[in-house]
Amino acid sequence: MPALDHPLIDRFLDALWLEKGLSEHTRSAYRSDLAHFNGWLQARGLELPAAGREVILDHLAWRLNEGYVARSTARFLSGLRGFYRYLLGEGLIAEDPTLQVELPRIGRPLPKSLSEADVEALLAAPDVDDPIGLRDRAMLEVLYACGLRVSELVGLTLEQVNLRQGVLMVFGKGRKERLVPLGEEAIAWIERYEVEARPLLLGGKPSDVLFPSLRGEQMTRQTFWHRIKHQARVAGIAKPLSPHTLRHAFATHLLNHGADLRTVQMLLGHQDLSTTQIYTHIAKARLQDLHARHHPRG
Repeated sequence: MPALDHPLIDRFLDALWLEKGLSEHTRSAYRSDLAHFNGWLQARGLELPAAGREVILDHLAWRLNEGYVARSTARFLSGLRGFYRYLLGEGLIAEDPTLQVELPRIGRPLPKSLSEADVEALLAAPDVDDPIGLRDRAMLEVLYACGLRVSELVGLTLEQVNLRQGVLMVFGKGRKERLVPLGEEAIAWIERYEVEARPLLLGGKPSDVLFPSLRGEQMTRQTFWHRIKHQARVAGIAKPLSPHTLRHAFATHLLNHGADLRTVQMLLGHQDLSTTQIYTHIAKARLQDLHARHHPRG
């Protein structure tokens, strides 16, 4: 996206220097941000003085989708507010389009995720001829198929799994229950694991834990996290991972394939939709792409 200067940007920065004496570094940053915003507008046939609130929100969504960090966007919005307040004070616009636009939260980065190809590689990494590898494969399949928290996964019992109906009964935060569909792949791997690997891992011990450790007990979150990192190395995945990586991939890929935020909220077990809205940029980007590809004037 080209950066395009505009005479009003120069006037604003001159006024800013005269009134507030901002440093050259700050003014240079504002100039760069405003010039890039102007270039973004020009590429869409829009003019800098006429940009309204919806256009600014669209640009903020675009920045989010492009990977701009919150701190950078906060600086951009600060300069943009100053610019439009200057235009308002000069009588060049009738209202400030930034009034109802909130600053992004700094310190809440977007969740790390994996591409669908990365997930396929991770799922294929365990050696399924080994009981531990087969257990790992089944656990990864369930984690990705259901978007579970790691604590929910390692805490699963046999009673929570209904393979005939293809669902899990999950106990989330505050012991809140939710039903989550498993999908055919996860069901097939659980069935194979229960026949070929689980009895060997238990060694004759009675247990209702679905995915026991080598000691026949409930696995800790830390142990499974080490297993994920091991399988990621086997798969050649160099991206930084977190215990929630597959959960975020689950949400991201659902939205990419047409699910709505409310459905994803229910599947993830988020009490408040605002928690799920960290994924809004994914849904918005997909809608924009669909519009561009299918609308006659897209």
